[in-house]
Amino acid sequence: MVPTEGSMIRPISRGLTLRPAFIIWCILLPFIRLSSGAKTRHFKWEVEYMYWSPDCIENVVMGINGQFPGPTIRAKAGDTVVVELTNKLPTEGVVIHWHGIRQLGTPWADGTAFISQCAINSGETFHYRFKVDRAGTYFYHGHLGMQRSAGLYGSLIVDVAEGEKEPFHYDGEFNLLLSDWWHKSVHEQEVGLSSNPFRWIGEPQSFLINGRGQYNCSLAAQYSNTTSSQCTLRGNEQCAPQILHVSSNKTYRLRVASSTALASLNLAIGNHKMVVVEADGNYLQPFAVNDLDIYSGESYSVLITADQDPSKNYWLSIGVRGRLPATPLGLTILNYQPISASKFPTSPPPVTPRWDDYDHSKTFSKSIFALMGSPKPPTSYDRRITLLNTQNKIDGFTKWAINNVSLALPPTPYLGSIKYGLRNAFDQKSPPENFPDNYDVMRPPINPNSTTGNGVYMFGLNTTVDVILQNANALKDNVSEIHPWHLHGHDFWVLGYGEGKFSTKDEKKLNFKNPPLRNTAVIFPYGWTALRYVADNPGVWAFHCHIEPHLHMGMGVVFAEGVHLVKSIPNEALTCGLTAKFLDKNRG
Repeated sequence: MVPTEGSMIRPISRGLTLRPAFIIWCILLPFIRLSSGAKTRHFKWEVEYMYWSPDCIENVVMGINGQFPGPTIRAKAGDTVVVELTNKLPTEGVVIHWHGIRQLGTPWADGTAFISQCAINSGETFHYRFKVDRAGTYFYHGHLGMQRSAGLYGSLIVDVAEGEKEPFHYDGEFNLLLSDWWHKSVHEQEVGLSSNPFRWIGEPQSFLINGRGQYNCSLAAQYSNTTSSQCTLRGNEQCAPQILHVSSNKTYRLRVASSTALASLNLAIGNHKMVVVEADGNYLQPFAVNDLDIYSGESYSVLITADQDPSKNYWLSIGVRGRLPATPLGLTILNYQPISASKFPTSPPPVTPRWDDYDHSKTFSKSIFALMGSPKPPTSYDRRITLLNTQNKIDGFTKWAINNVSLALPPTPYLGSIKYGLRNAFDQKSPPENFPDNYDVMRPPINPNSTTGNGVYMFGLNTTVDVILQNANALKDNVSEIHPWHLHGHDFWVLGYGEGKFSTKDEKKLNFKNPPLRNTAVIFPYGWTALRYVADNPGVWAFHCHIEPHLHMGMGVVFAEGVHLVKSIPNEALTCGLTAKFLDKNRG
């Protein structure tokens, strides 16, 4: 039976009204004005390992305050969030990254181990304090090793400031945090990725919706051509699906975020169209879709109207994109009240587009435009860097590299070492800003001269930077993978996508009229993605592929800007490596 109680998501009544499109200042308010009624919201968290059954199979997960996923943070734009985080892990450090929060003035709170702070040691407590300056759909997750894969994540929702309204109407709201799940421990995964011979993690066993999925059984077994058995759930299991209860003819906002470690996903709801209105905390020109591609690190808000036959229920499904599927659909039910949620839909779950139908994915990505009145990019750039994504062998070990440099973070956080001029803390040589002109992205060399490194791209404050993400082949013949790239501390404008190797001829294809502002952007196989951002947030910021094993294997870079202007870095953020010695020496 599909549960009806004890595992439901309850809609939150909103009653908001649509702002007229011609009143531009109404649209801009979320960007430029904060309410005088801002509050400080305090949370006291303990991170620990615990037994849990995310997909009906008991396993060890990383939880917060005995919860998996971690508690949802809900605040209003302009509020200050304070999280008192205590590490209860007996043998390892921990940090938490607040994904999509720009950390204006608080770069030390970004939660990136060895970039913005030291790892929080076992038994220690660290205080994160930061302002959520902009409404939107965000989440948080671990950013040390592969702790996100272990289940360290949760939702972070920022509502509009007091007295403000969204530029669209809805009657209720659901929050969907999507993830993938392995039965192999994260430590075993890490060892395999760092071994020679290389041992890949494999495809996930399950997809989770708000931490709940089903393994070795299916809610929709009756429609399946596999040997999956029908799930029999009472409703109080940790793996029981959370039901989306709706009332006929009401409009609902679905906040959808992907914290997946590997999978690119596609979400669809049987017989229901979705209107996309927000991405990564930025409003969009609304557009309707039958299904939604979402890559790791992305978040969206979509509107659905419960306008179908009210005597039926409907499937919400998530399936894999960009990789040969080896994981069953993740499922839950859209339940039209007052009928029972245990009444199964009469049709099978929506069919996910073929995994390698990249035209479908590109059509979706190219349909995303900023809402009228959103900030526009500068008309020219001061500096352009091109980041070539390749898989390489270094001393026999399989690595991902950017311009043939695989990132290996230093033991001293960059924020402290740059702030205090500790030049021995990392490689002072600037990383390469391009790759050779004769490099063939379709047939790259099998073993180029790759190295590991930890150099930093240094940008002048308020510099306009263009970043060209360039994809190529992996080591395996005729394989080029999807890579979602996430920038900390900023949003960037996505100027465009293209095929093959980027050249100056492609510049005329770029969109400067209404490009969307995002913090995560996908690069498609054998293609390029062009981004523009302004380096206007003093600090040191990670920019990396959001696929967890790819980052673990070195697929990232580090940007720094205006670090000398950063003030009041808490000592507790820098009590490791050379900064610990520096602070101890200067304490007197």
